Amino acid sequence: MTQQPAAKARPRLLAMAVVAALALPGAAFAQTAKEQELEARIAQLEAQVQALLSQQQQTETAVQEVRTAQATQPAPAAAPAGSQPIQATTITPQANPGTAFTVGGMIRIDGFATKTTDGDIAKGTAGRDFYVPGAIPVGGDGPDTYMDAHAKFSRLWFDASTVLDSGDKLGARFELDFFGGTLGNSAATNTYGATLRHAYLTYNNWLVGQTWSNFMDTNALIDAVDFVGPTDAVVFVRQPQVRYTSGPWTVSLESPETTVQPFGGAARVIAGDNSVPDVIARYTHKGDWGHVSFAGMVRQLKYEPVPGTSSTDTGFGATVSGLVKLGDSTDLRYQVSGGEGIGRYIGLATIQQDAIADAAGNIDALGGWAGYFGVRQVFSPTVRGNLFYARSQWDNDTAWTGFDVTRKVHSVHANVIWSPVPKLDFGVEAIWGERTLESGADGELMRLHTMARYSF
Repeated sequence: MTQQPAAKARPRLLAMAVVAALALPGAAFAQTAKEQELEARIAQLEAQVQALLSQQQQTETAVQEVRTAQATQPAPAAAPAGSQPIQATTITPQANPGTAFTVGGMIRIDGFATKTTDGDIAKGTAGRDFYVPGAIPVGGDGPDTYMDAHAKFSRLWFDASTVLDSGDKLGARFELDFFGGTLGNSAATNTYGATLRHAYLTYNNWLVGQTWSNFMDTNALIDAVDFVGPTDAVVFVRQPQVRYTSGPWTVSLESPETTVQPFGGAARVIAGDNSVPDVIARYTHKGDWGHVSFAGMVRQLKYEPVPGTSSTDTGFGATVSGLVKLGDSTDLRYQVSGGEGIGRYIGLATIQQDAIADAAGNIDALGGWAGYFGVRQVFSPTVRGNLFYARSQWDNDTAWTGFDVTRKVHSVHANVIWSPVPKLDFGVEAIWGERTLESGADGELMRLHTMARYSF
């Protein structure tokens, strides 16, 4: 732009130079006969210069108009986020056409301060990672206080789903967390192995693979800060199964296993001798008010104390559970279970066993009941809280088990969870739990559990 005045001046200087050059002879020979001819030639040159100047001005004006139009034209709209594919080809080239593949999970950090009245819970065991009532020490060396923190419950999952041209529906899920074996130590790396949680496929109404037991109502679980919550009473099992769903009904054949309390109160035995799957049926009724669900189970209990000998019994159980809305911001959640031979299904199989054995290794199904109820209150769009109680009690034959086995466990929990933005939770939960043996001896646990979680 700084060169334009010089460019405009060049034609004027040229015209003046030509005029001067042509005028010099006129100055030398005043009033010659050629005066009129010279004046005509000067006039012609001036007209040509003016024409050139006018043409240049028109060109510069046109260029400026184009530049102005370009400057005032709106910029092209940016493409919406996620509208452009990361790659040109599918990330599942071996899948059926139209398969939708999704990934998600959560990052979760847990921190605890725990006090037990009768000794401490062993370092590196599950009772240090979340509330496990069967791990509460009884008859130990007096009170102890300790702190723990970990990220083991962080999680990652993958889903795939397809609707074929025939209308058939296919699906699959694979999920893992890091609540596996310790690969490091808390003094340095805090490294843990990946653990399989879910791995199953679905075909229309069928499910085949490992997931939550059909005996468990996941929709009635408490909104807890602790990883499980009402562990004293909750049905909590993941295992391989074949399940069929039709409307409100689900029926399943599930992987069997028998846990046995040996004679005299020795450490439990996971038998591994079953030959018949557990059979479970569930009916769920839903409404605007919430839901109620009923489940029943029949199972084989089998134990081979020595090769060539075996003892069997029949286990059975029932559970009723649900969620009742008491208003727009309050709900009640509950579960009550009972039967014989259901110990493995209650409290992550950490409280009691399915069967007790006599001196000869003959087994008898252990009876018991378990239940919890809790109230959930939403105080604001970002703050909610829960108050709940859980308990289970068992009918040990002390002539077989001795007096050092668990008779009952129960606990009270109160928590507050703050979600400043969607999918981000910060929670704190106060826990009091107690375990009582058949001898009457008991031990207590007091814990403050904190949690930070981002789900994606």
